[in-house]
Amino acid sequence: MKLLKLALLSASVAVLASQAHAAPLTDAARAQILKSVDAGAPQIQDAALKIWGFAEVGYQENKSTELLQGQLKAAGFDVKPGIAGEPTAFQATFKNGAGPVIAILAEYDALPGLAQTNDPVKTGIPGQIAGHGCGHNLFGAASVGAAISIKEWMTKNNIKGELRVYGTPAEEGGSGKVYLVRDGYFKDVDATLHWHPANSNSAVQGVSMANISGKFRFHGISAHAAGAPEKGRSALDGVEVMDVATNFLREHIPDKTRIHYVITDGGTAPNVVPNFAEVYYYVRHPDPQVVKDVWARVEKAAEGAAMATGTTVEREITGGVYALLPNDTLGRVMDANLRKVGGITWTPEEIAYAKKMQTSFVNPPSIDTVKTIEPYKVELEGGGGSTDVSDISWVTPTVGLGTATFVPGSAGHSWQNVSAAGSSIGVKGAVNAAKTLALTGADLFSNPDAIKKAKAELDQRRGPDFKYKAMLGDRAPALDYRKPAAAGRE
Repeated sequence: MKLLKLALLSASVAVLASQAHAAPLTDAARAQILKSVDAGAPQIQDAALKIWGFAEVGYQENKSTELLQGQLKAAGFDVKPGIAGEPTAFQATFKNGAGPVIAILAEYDALPGLAQTNDPVKTGIPGQIAGHGCGHNLFGAASVGAAISIKEWMTKNNIKGELRVYGTPAEEGGSGKVYLVRDGYFKDVDATLHWHPANSNSAVQGVSMANISGKFRFHGISAHAAGAPEKGRSALDGVEVMDVATNFLREHIPDKTRIHYVITDGGTAPNVVPNFAEVYYYVRHPDPQVVKDVWARVEKAAEGAAMATGTTVEREITGGVYALLPNDTLGRVMDANLRKVGGITWTPEEIAYAKKMQTSFVNPPSIDTVKTIEPYKVELEGGGGSTDVSDISWVTPTVGLGTATFVPGSAGHSWQNVSAAGSSIGVKGAVNAAKTLALTGADLFSNPDAIKKAKAELDQRRGPDFKYKAMLGDRAPALDYRKPAAAGRE
């Protein structure tokens, strides 16, 4: 859906949201839930730091998913692993009679190329290939901790309904959640909660960018680069001509489009004409249809490059997600609970750590911002990144928040984020997120009226004729998308 249409709907949606009744949770119930999360904080910390150490990339998160599933099983959830054709995905369920179905998302994949200790200066880890530059170790641990506390509250108070935790692998480029949506795992979910590590504390509801990602593999003919170059056809030439053509394309595509790529395999030796080369592309834009149109033009650039270089090319779409659809009704509930939880206070040692790290930043902001909560709003523009949470937001009301797990001023996907995600700073932010998620989940179980209004808002935002169709088509999960490109060599 175009941002213009979202903006036109915002006024009527705000009216709906303002009519949602306040959640009827008592102060005693809130205190009970917060006490439960505090009691579970050591387990959140243990999981977060262990997963940080595992640093497993998309669809390879075997130890991470096993740990989180184990915590949920021990807490009395019924756990079903390997759902939607994804070996490291899972669904954990607690049901207590008929009532709302509330889902909480848990992520746990790391990013390649970001191995880093938890020191406030850049210090790599020899032999390690990945790191949690997006803090998903904290994400999964806190979501599971929140779910365990909600279940405990439901059991003690005989609260009716069904609570689910979805373990969702490969958010970083693998579109793991898309396959769960496509396979119907959210068709009966009344509301979905998520969170994300951040530099600040905020329940602002915003949009993201839709994207399609994939790999182009060129095949040529090997030859001695000096002795018989005329007999060779360079697959690397094909990749480079494609990249040049795509870069010229940038002038003639809609504003706000983003195209980025990396050459994942360009050959093995300069004196051998490469018979295989691979390039990995992303195309992003707020409008999913623009993404599809631009992606088709990138494919044409690949075909032209193959013709020009006497090579052949094959392409594989490895990921594809919608733009995030905000829900103001649920956002207000989440914001109210975040404000009840409050900001974060650091120890003198944590402050010293943060200030040391900030010496690597340009014009760093004050670290005091972690003590505060940002003003609530719904943002219908911006959103430079992409997330597979977006697909869920088009089929069920979805709400998220961010808490200060990183040092203010940190760049996303950075060594600084990896360091903080493995520190007490990261854990404190994760516990705040768990508290906010737990209170929000309890609010929704107690307040069916808010769920009803959130669903009405979803219907307005996506339009009456919307039918979900995955951006990545009907392909099976790309379980090898993080594996070396050399697998495609002849």
